[in-house]
Amino acid sequence: MTEKKFDFDEALKAIQSGQPITGSDGVLAPLVKQLTEAALAAELDTYLADNPSKDNRRNGYAKKTMKSASGRFELETPRDRASDFEPQLVKKNQTKLTEEIDSKILSLYSHGMSYPRHQNANCRDVRPRAIGWCDYQHH
Repeated sequence: MTEKKFDFDEALKAIQSGQPITGSDGVLAPLVKQLTEAALAAELDTYLADNPSKDNRRNGYAKKTMKSASGRFELETPRDRASDFEPQLVKKNQTKLTEEIDSKILSLYSHGMSYPRHQNANCRDVRPRAIGWCDYQHH
């Protein structure tokens, strides 16, 4: 997975030049992408830790184009070797983020994913059965 951090300066320049914040070419789409990929990676890490097997481990990424209220983006979803992992945030054949999930992902970022008092409350809103990404610490 290529790790390009969301660039706030670039985002501000894009907004100043008239690019929309949300929508098909929205400025926030890269941020939603980055946070969604981090959440999916944490989900897989938790799954592998809870279901240990010498034959199962990370096995690269699958790519799919996602549509969200913040815009379109290519999402790299982590895979496991045995193909047993069923992500909960973004299902295997899902190509659209609901506005609720989209806004919760942005809410996690706006509250600071590394602040535990906000993190746990927001994670429970997104995923009542928290596995993985509620324990993820954004660095």
